[in-house]
Amino acid sequence: MIDRKKRPIEPASQQARARMREYVEAHGGSSPIHTILIANNGMAATKAMLSLREFAFDVLGDAKALTFVAMASGQDLDANAEFVRLADRVVEVPSGSNKNNYANVELIIDVAEREAVDAVWPGWGHASEYPELPDGLAKRNITFIGPSGGPMRALGDKIAASILAQTARVSSIPWSGDGITCDPKVVIETGAIPPELFRKAMVTSEEECIAAAERIGYPVMLKASEGGGGKGIRMSKDAAELRNNFVQVTNEVPGARRRPFRRHRRGACSQQQTHARTTRRLAHVPHAAL
Repeated sequence: MIDRKKRPIEPASQQARARMREYVEAHGGSSPIHTILIANNGMAATKAMLSLREFAFDVLGDAKALTFVAMASGQDLDANAEFVRLADRVVEVPSGSNKNNYANVELIIDVAEREAVDAVWPGWGHASEYPELPDGLAKRNITFIGPSGGPMRALGDKIAASILAQTARVSSIPWSGDGITCDPKVVIETGAIPPELFRKAMVTSEEECIAAAERIGYPVMLKASEGGGGKGIRMSKDAAELRNNFVQVTNEVPGARRRPFRRHRRGACSQQQTHARTTRRLAHVPHAAL
């Protein structure tokens, strides 16, 4: 394998840099990106570099208009991974669990600073959903190719994510918080939905469940606001079943007795999706909600 870790980066041509600046300004931007840190590995990193090189060639006329610095663990270097060979420069990072490398926020920020990159691309998985990464990069005037920390924090919660979707005028199915919107600026600044709106959207008791279900109509789905992987989703055809499912969902989520509960909503699984397509009241629902 060719050792490229110490290879100096060849800067993009002046012509390519000028085209990039013109492209950014034409699209309302102000900060051209020339060097990108790829903070991921495997297929994610490979696809990113291939796609961006194709973009650079098609739009800017130079596949080398963008320069890629790739983080690579010892295992990836030993395997001569495809993304390692595609990068313009490789920075070796600790091996082992991803908390040592691709999911290590402090390490990613440190590498980005040392390599003087313009932006960081986190890919998917690893550190891509850690709001501390865009927050830390913003403090150092490095662009994070993804959402800012505020929306990322809010989207980590099912209730908050649904309210944000409604704020963005995304079509939503009936649920206990339908119609509730918020000020996007508040979310960007605080990373959270205002407490009063969050409380209004959720249900915290069997009585609130029944009231919301009677408003939107049965069948309904009940889901705790926390607890991932789809665990705890229960369908109820009537009030009696809903009361029983509320207790079961409560018991399935650790610590749930001390937490508020998520709204219930119709069309939240494949079975409900089929039902939605055959019922006039839900005919507008394009896909399942959960």
